[in-house]
Amino acid sequence: MTDLPVHILMIDDDEDDFYLVSQLLQDISPGQYQLDWAPTYSKALEEIDRKEHDIYLVDYRLGPYTGIDILHHFQQLQFNAPVIMLTGKGDYTIDKEAMQAGASDYLVKGEISADLLERSIRYALDEAHHLRIIEEKEKKYFSVFEKAHDLIILADCNKNIIDANPSAIRSLQYSKDEILQLNLRQLFFQEEQSKHFFDHICGEDSSLQTEYNFLTKEGKKLDVLVSAVTLDEEEQVFLCVVQDITERKREELEKQQQQKFVITGRIARVIAHEVRNPLTNILLAVSQFKGEPVSVEESQVYVDIIERNCTRINQLITELLHSTRMIELNIRPHGINELTDKALVLAQDRLQLNEIKVQKDYVKPDVMIPADDEKIAIALLNIIINGIEAMTPGKGLLTIRTERQKDKAIIMITDNGPGIPEDTRARLFDPFFTNKPKGTGLGLTSTQNIIMNHKGTIHVESEIDNGSTFTIVLPVNL
Repeated sequence: MTDLPVHILMIDDDEDDFYLVSQLLQDISPGQYQLDWAPTYSKALEEIDRKEHDIYLVDYRLGPYTGIDILHHFQQLQFNAPVIMLTGKGDYTIDKEAMQAGASDYLVKGEISADLLERSIRYALDEAHHLRIIEEKEKKYFSVFEKAHDLIILADCNKNIIDANPSAIRSLQYSKDEILQLNLRQLFFQEEQSKHFFDHICGEDSSLQTEYNFLTKEGKKLDVLVSAVTLDEEEQVFLCVVQDITERKREELEKQQQQKFVITGRIARVIAHEVRNPLTNILLAVSQFKGEPVSVEESQVYVDIIERNCTRINQLITELLHSTRMIELNIRPHGINELTDKALVLAQDRLQLNEIKVQKDYVKPDVMIPADDEKIAIALLNIIINGIEAMTPGKGLLTIRTERQKDKAIIMITDNGPGIPEDTRARLFDPFFTNKPKGTGLGLTSTQNIIMNHKGTIHVESEIDNGSTFTIVLPVNL
């Protein structure tokens, strides 16, 4: 109980009963309770309207009125204060009616003791406190439900929509009555998507977060991200929070298209630069043939120039095609430690020449993956060479770590070089992008292509002055 006195209003037209209850409260704990009296129905309503009391003791019989009338007044006011009904002995019908009308408890006059009264008041106040907490939470969550920008839908595993918030109704272009008549599968653009959704949410997972396509009443397709979770496993009721990502997907597509144009433009500029020089040499040689007659010896010089520069152009185009096209793979089981060691052997001369130390932290036993060992070795070699060239000779440390995470094999190659600036990191795998004076900019593009052909991924993390780490993730089973 609180240190402050509990304010009690007793509504009873019998002053003797008021006196007896007052004495009982004093016996319980002097000063803990402050009891006020409303001897008439009108006085009771006046006091109730002030809402100044913590709990109310109400006699069932109040002249022409009853305690049930008092309870109805509480309901009209939407005032959820605890009420204890005082009834006569044996009035079980009245007791039941009082509880149905909202009374917290009932006490039989003539049987009230100090302990019984104290316990009834304490329980009623505790119950009222808990109900207020629940009510506040309900208001809070109802406010979230009503005001959320995301679409919120309640449904069951019979695929019936139980409820939907205003955002869902507005975005899906249905009225509230219409959407409550819908089967949830009607919102999915494709039947396979609805089957996938219900197989997961009504299966063992009981939660998911997946992108789908919804269909509005007007037939407009929406790209949505659905986060769903089962709320009541017994009733099989689940909550769907749906983000409309249509605009975001459109912007991402536009960005991807813009990036393609940027990359295409960059490739075109590099090719133009790389091809223009040999073409210039070819044209100069051709112009010599068109001019004054030349000797056989001079002709051979010009022919050699044309052949050499044509070979250079052909080599450039071949490298570009090899770095980006789908490649044929000779897939066999190989260990990731075995593949990494093979790449290190190929890089051995460069490692020794630059006095680079190698530290290996391999998973045991080796993780077998389906791979073309020649292609993967080349991919890893390109990363190792980049790391060697980034580090200071005699001070370099190349750390290679392998591990397994569920159905994925991981290879991490770390150097202690100067790190890669963020703007460079974003373009690292672009064709013809290089910071090396004599580099073609196709090494990492080729590496990425090989890894992608193996259904894997590659990404780089780097911090200025703290080196870089390339992480290759490959599936254990294709």
